[in-house]
Amino acid sequence: MCEVQCSERGCCPGGRARMESYVFNCELSSKVPFYTFQGDEEESFEQFLELRTLCLGDGAKPEHNVVEVTALNHRGKKVSVPVANLHLSCLPMVSLGEFELKTPVTFRLKSGTGPVSVSGLHLIAYEDDESDMSEEEENEEEIVPIKPAKKKQKL
Repeated sequence: MCEVQCSERGCCPGGRARMESYVFNCELSSKVPFYTFQGDEEESFEQFLELRTLCLGDGAKPEHNVVEVTALNHRGKKVSVPVANLHLSCLPMVSLGEFELKTPVTFRLKSGTGPVSVSGLHLIAYEDDESDMSEEEENEEEIVPIKPAKKKQKL
């Protein structure tokens, strides 16, 4: 089960792109061992998942719970990497900081029965096409030409 909670909106420096972020949370268990985050496949924006934490949920057994992430690498090839080995007695939670992955992303409970909670942010970057002019062209229109001052002669 995954859920999206709140929304934050902001602008990127330069005003050319806009970023939206939504908090997400998935729970992996023996009943639901994987979750794939597809996102929309529109060309007008890019989507990323920023992983923050993985932690054992209520009712977890004292066993090793290995969580694996599958995503595309820089060459466009699918790669699966274990990101956490959680255990009640020694490591019930892992903080990943701001581990960013481009969608689609699959989370898989490779071993253990969970539940394991995966949380982070769903980031959407939009290109702003409000103006066809470049920033230089806009600045040129705003500049008023300066005329040299006329010197007065003393009589």
